[in-house]
Amino acid sequence: MTPALQFFLPLIVVAAGVSVAFQQVLNANLRTELGSPWWAGFVSYLVGMIIMLAVALLMPGPRPSLSAISGSSWISWTGGFFGAVFIGIAIIMVPRLGAATVLALIVVGQMVGSIVFDHFGLLGLQQQPVNLARLLGAGMLVSGVVLIRM
Repeated sequence: MTPALQFFLPLIVVAAGVSVAFQQVLNANLRTELGSPWWAGFVSYLVGMIIMLAVALLMPGPRPSLSAISGSSWISWTGGFFGAVFIGIAIIMVPRLGAATVLALIVVGQMVGSIVFDHFGLLGLQQQPVNLARLLGAGMLVSGVVLIRM
């Protein structure tokens, strides 16, 4: 990987994180405008689905075959459910707790979940045992949430 790519790839990921914060604020605004967190979540998913469909159709690469679809595990199909939980809770909680607190708590949840998934090698992940550095990192995230709430 070139040095330029090593510099820009993390920036792209940071931009994706900024887009999550932006999305949550926009969804909370839409909730107020529509009068419903559920319709705001539906609109968010509908627009996202249309964009993903357009990208999937326009980008080069293989299309999923019937055998690939039928051979996939049922649990792999539940990702949208967990995305809906994330969107729904964020839409409800951003106006109550603020975007920074909600996203900080989400990051804590993501880190705790990922440490558990890695430690036990869940869902096909390579097992990466918990160590002191990972626990300290998760603890620092929790400390960050406390500081953001002050």
